[in-house]
Amino acid sequence: MGLEMRGKPVADALAARVRAEVERWQLHGVQPKLAVVYVEGDAASLCYARAKARQAARLGIELVLRALPDHATTCRVVSEIEQLNQDPQVHGILVELPLPKHIDEAAVVEAIAPWKDVDGLTPANQWANLSGLPGLYPVTPQACVALLHHYGYSLAGKNVALVGCGRTVGRPLLHLLLRENATVTVCHAGTRDVAAHLRHADLALVAVGKAHLIQPDWVHSELVVVDAGINELPDGSIAGDVSPAAAARVAAYTPTPGGVGPVTSVQVFVNLMQAVAWQARSGDPARRAAPAPASTRLATLHA
Repeated sequence: MGLEMRGKPVADALAARVRAEVERWQLHGVQPKLAVVYVEGDAASLCYARAKARQAARLGIELVLRALPDHATTCRVVSEIEQLNQDPQVHGILVELPLPKHIDEAAVVEAIAPWKDVDGLTPANQWANLSGLPGLYPVTPQACVALLHHYGYSLAGKNVALVGCGRTVGRPLLHLLLRENATVTVCHAGTRDVAAHLRHADLALVAVGKAHLIQPDWVHSELVVVDAGINELPDGSIAGDVSPAAAARVAAYTPTPGGVGPVTSVQVFVNLMQAVAWQARSGDPARRAAPAPASTRLATLHA
């Protein structure tokens, strides 16, 4: 069994930085605030929203939960977001996904002001991530890179197999990896032999959403694996995209649960602190007078 790269030490280190940033802003009269928009009907989404509220309280961040009824229309959700966009006391906005099927998810995400988009999902932030411009980058891809850096794994010059190229994880992760100077092979639904690519990789990052997809005969003893997959099994337990038998045969791996997830949860608040800094610099004179904190996002990537 290889090294288990647990997320808690990484999340704890990031949380300590966020708490320090929060305290500095509070000394200058700025209370960081996150608004979470939740449309009723999905029990898991409500659970995630409440978990964010508990995490926010531990970090000294104010969190307001805007719960809308399950029959809310796209227009109603967008209207709620537009109000939050205009509220100078709200620094970040997060919509709990997935939304009910009758709501246009793309329209809702696009309504979020990019400078308040702590999930990094708006088109503006997706483009920023692709091009390397300043922005609030998607949180799970950042968490994957932060984990590797924390455990001492460099990406520069390494052969990386990226399995999965979805909109929220795989695709934005590709651009982060390229900026880390990795040589990346992207495996997707059209890839004929994923195992062949994994056998020649130094590192593998997996984000497909298919439980136990990666099998033991696909991996090798020197491979380092980051598993960003989260899948619910019939018995209600949670599993990653990498089978336990495959994890036992590699040099290092992230467990599921307990790997990427805890880091992603804190990365939302790392992005929030970046949002606070941007809004303070462009806001009213009193806020512009406050010192801009160090770039927490960049610190995350180079932890």
